[in-house]
Amino acid sequence: MKDIEITDNIIYIGADDKDIRLFEAQYEVPNGMAYNSYLIKDEKNVVFDTIDRKVTNIWLENLEKALGGEKVDYLVVSHLEPDHAYNIGLLAEKYPNMKIIGNNMTFNILPNFFDINIEDRKVVVKEGDTLNIGKHTLQFFMAPMVHWPEVMVTYEQTEKILFTADGFGKFGTLDTDEPWDCEARRYYFGIVGKYGEQVQALLKKASNLDIKMICPLHGPILKENLEHYIEKYNIWSSYKPEDDGVAIFCASIYGNTMEACQKLKETLEQKGAKKVVLTDLVRDDMAEAVEDAFRYDKIILAASSYNAGVFVPMHQFLNKLKERNYQNRKIGIIENGSWAPSAGKSMKNILQEMKDIEIVEPTITIKSTLKQDTTIQMEKLVQNILEQ
Repeated sequence: MKDIEITDNIIYIGADDKDIRLFEAQYEVPNGMAYNSYLIKDEKNVVFDTIDRKVTNIWLENLEKALGGEKVDYLVVSHLEPDHAYNIGLLAEKYPNMKIIGNNMTFNILPNFFDINIEDRKVVVKEGDTLNIGKHTLQFFMAPMVHWPEVMVTYEQTEKILFTADGFGKFGTLDTDEPWDCEARRYYFGIVGKYGEQVQALLKKASNLDIKMICPLHGPILKENLEHYIEKYNIWSSYKPEDDGVAIFCASIYGNTMEACQKLKETLEQKGAKKVVLTDLVRDDMAEAVEDAFRYDKIILAASSYNAGVFVPMHQFLNKLKERNYQNRKIGIIENGSWAPSAGKSMKNILQEMKDIEIVEPTITIKSTLKQDTTIQMEKLVQNILEQ
């Protein structure tokens, strides 16, 4: 394990999984995944969360090395999802005097995963409760639905560290050299994005704390420029656009709709759009498409008609946006159909279920291939969508 410095008394004991292909069986993670776990050594030794089953052996080695022959006194369960909680039973058996810290919901859900008797070992905490373990004092704050109902975060008062469960997480192993924003954004909107209101509530609580470091359960420990990360979370969780630009999402069957989108991209750039991105919903990563939809303030949807509706990749994409409470955007629509175009109506029906969506006219209908009249209509759409 690469040594990861936190503080003299707080030790990283997590592990990277570089072999994983799909996180949560759906998100592509070409740079693997970090599963974080932490140990505070004090008069009482406290572990923050266990780890995914695939890296159990590495985690146990790291824990035993960090303990140096001492025992674990407390396990804090921030989140019961199996990639963090798989080894609760193992740790409880290995350290029979260890207490398990959680909230009421934690202990309501825990029996769904483990057939162990911990009645005399439970430490039930509620909002604002504290636990002194020597030089360090832990304070617990509930974060329900960020992104499970039992989630809680812990603030260590002495060294001013916030342990944030899945909050502020990121795809990728800890030795991956890449900017935080992109993979953290993709992670957020894929996994946490539906629960913006709950994230806002957590950010409000965190604003009252003097935070010097953020320790999430995925991704790097955040030590510098914390304002940047908190600002990003505030933007994402309030469903505000992050950047001024146009994202084009294309679901093309034979390539004609894609040709129209490429022409559209050129026109947008010629007319002064600050940033234009074009995503092929058939071939590109869907999670990145969702990320870009939330990132930019304007989007254009272009799709072929299919089975009197809309081509499947676009239908899936729009449903993913709807599931994540997509809102507050300007949207242009392009449909393609050879004899009975239906994609536009289908896309609008889904968009009507979203909040504060402005559909920019004209809606463009392509009859199989782009013609002069539709090119003129496209220029009108470009003009209207770029107007502030």
